[in-house]
Amino acid sequence: MRMAELSAESGVPVGTIKFYLREQLLPPGERTSPNQAQYTEAHVRRLKLVRALIETGGCSVAEVRRVVESLDSGAGLFDTLGAAQYGLTHATAPDADWAYERLRAAAAERGWTIDPADPAGRAAAGLLGTFRELGQERLLADLERYVRLADEVAEADVDQLAGLDNPEAVVETAVVGTVLGDALFAALRRLGHQHQAAKRFGSAAVDQR
Repeated sequence: MRMAELSAESGVPVGTIKFYLREQLLPPGERTSPNQAQYTEAHVRRLKLVRALIETGGCSVAEVRRVVESLDSGAGLFDTLGAAQYGLTHATAPDADWAYERLRAAAAERGWTIDPADPAGRAAAGLLGTFRELGQERLLADLERYVRLADEVAEADVDQLAGLDNPEAVVETAVVGTVLGDALFAALRRLGHQHQAAKRFGSAAVDQR
């Protein structure tokens, strides 16, 4: 297909496709003349992945380039998925050493690795620091339970990838699942809060105003 057809098939504007080509997020098409190139279904899938990383995942162009380079280099699914997840986690400033020690202690039973260089570890440590700064350390008393529940949710997330054998499909599913899954889980948690409050504090209904 030509670029106009690629745009129609993928839903990505021609100008955006040209930008992705310049930034090496999309492999070049097969040249048929100095000003024409042919594209395939592989380009359609790559465009959808790049758009998911940028628009849904909020990744930068540099982060997306790292993911597609991992895909094109033939790296294993673990490394490629790691590159995608690294880009999805936007770390806050790291906090004091106690936060990392608290995280490591809470996650010890699950065997997690808490690395200060990992954006997820830095984000978690920064949030623990914020809890402490607000005088709400009591909310961290049951951190081990939260780690256990998070590990169970993560296991369910990875189970969703088990039936996918295409690396780009795995990364795309992980990106969309992580971003929208976070939003879904937050909404479910709010519903759980309403239910538990009604059960424990005697309210039969929640004010919907």
